[in-house]
Amino acid sequence: MEMLIAFILGAVIGSFLNVVILRIPKDQSIVFVSSHCTSCDSPLKPWHNIPIFSWIFLRGKCSFCKTSISAQYPIIEIISGLIFLTLASKYSLTLPTLLIGLSFLMLLALSVIDFRYKMVPDSLNLLAMFFAIFGAWNTAGVFTNFQNALLFAGGFTLLRFALSYYLTSSIYRAGLKTKTSWNRFYDRTPFIEAMGEGDIMVAATMGALLGVKLTLVAIFLSALLALPVMLLLLNKSAEQQRVPFVPFLALATFMVYLYDSPILAYIEANY
Repeated sequence: MEMLIAFILGAVIGSFLNVVILRIPKDQSIVFVSSHCTSCDSPLKPWHNIPIFSWIFLRGKCSFCKTSISAQYPIIEIISGLIFLTLASKYSLTLPTLLIGLSFLMLLALSVIDFRYKMVPDSLNLLAMFFAIFGAWNTAGVFTNFQNALLFAGGFTLLRFALSYYLTSSIYRAGLKTKTSWNRFYDRTPFIEAMGEGDIMVAATMGALLGVKLTLVAIFLSALLALPVMLLLLNKSAEQQRVPFVPFLALATFMVYLYDSPILAYIEANY
């Protein structure tokens, strides 16, 4: 019964998460505008908002204008339900589990938004970090989570600065070879951002959820998950090669979180 409650709770929150994913990138309110069809603007009835089942019963079409409804809605609701179900089966349905689940749902929303719009909203990032820090089993755990969040936020900030400096300097040195007497005082070197600020905050959330050792594992795993995609896009245009990295960070974090005990046991036995 507890597992069923966990899944339903996750699916219900996932239904609201769809609103967040749709409206935040458009800078729209997620509270004061009632649910409506994005095509005909007709207000939805309560039975149109039942997670998963409404989309099935409506056959993926608006009840008013018959416009197709994106399959993203039931997919997000199912994934959200499965996230809560998995966490509840691991730790039972408690307040820390609820907060940790909310943190992962924020990472899910960030992943979808990053994938679709190439943006990482600070509001969701801060919520993910807040839920991760306070999703501890005691007061000491909250302070440890906060410490780990600061550690990885600072580490990623330094990494971002170092990589950006290296890439920008490389472009500048290459540009020196094309200098002439009439343009030697004109510098058009662009500043290269190695990573976005959103990735730094995601790293802080990862640190709070996983701790130092497991976060390092998750970062390495996220790079492995992203590598095949980057190789497939190797011959594409510069714009197409911009791979959103938050989905890989979020997926790696969830995988490592689920298998934290065997991973830590392997690390302690071999290093």
